Amino acid sequence: MKLTVFGATGGIGQEIVRQALDAGHEVTAVVRDPARFSVTGERLEVFRSDLADPAALRGAVAGRDAVLSGLGARNRADAATGIAARLTRPVLAAMDAEGVRRLVVVSAAPLGPVPEGDGLLDKAVLAVINNVLKDVYTDLRVMESELAASGTDWTSVRPPKLTNKPLTGRYRTVVGGNPPRGRTLARADVAHAMLAMVDDRRTVGQGVGVAY
Repeated sequence: MKLTVFGATGGIGQEIVRQALDAGHEVTAVVRDPARFSVTGERLEVFRSDLADPAALRGAVAGRDAVLSGLGARNRADAATGIAARLTRPVLAAMDAEGVRRLVVVSAAPLGPVPEGDGLLDKAVLAVINNVLKDVYTDLRVMESELAASGTDWTSVRPPKLTNKPLTGRYRTVVGGNPPRGRTLARADVAHAMLAMVDDRRTVGQGVGVAY
């Protein structure tokens, strides 16, 4: 497949690019600062953009089979500016202009429903996290609402706490929900899940919880 990856310099974005190249896909990595991007490969194109101009992004998505996005806040200060929603809007506009429909983005587990199997401790921890990271989740909710209003075949992948552990390829997924007692997931496995969902029509128009 021909894939475009936004947020390619981030932890999840770089994993998406690496794994996609290893799987034989052609990848366009959209980056704001090429100096922060260390992945190389014969089937890789690096496309520099600050994402400010949707028209400038059309060349990054034209003719692609799918777009994957690791865009999001790196800290609470970013989230307070609504960065995930703000950076995703030009991507949606460019995809619409080029007639590219498939989009898989990373979001966060707290946007999904609380699993029935979670105990009181899990629910208490979630309440604290929701309060501390309120701006992050508000930003992601706006982003997801704009996905839902778009013409894309979107999927929002919602992991819990992220780690930098190695790829396992073994995790649980719940379409429209979250795995019970799902507390962590490696960024490498988030990328693995996102790539796997590109061809999974069950996930279109859905938030999908992923966790160990």
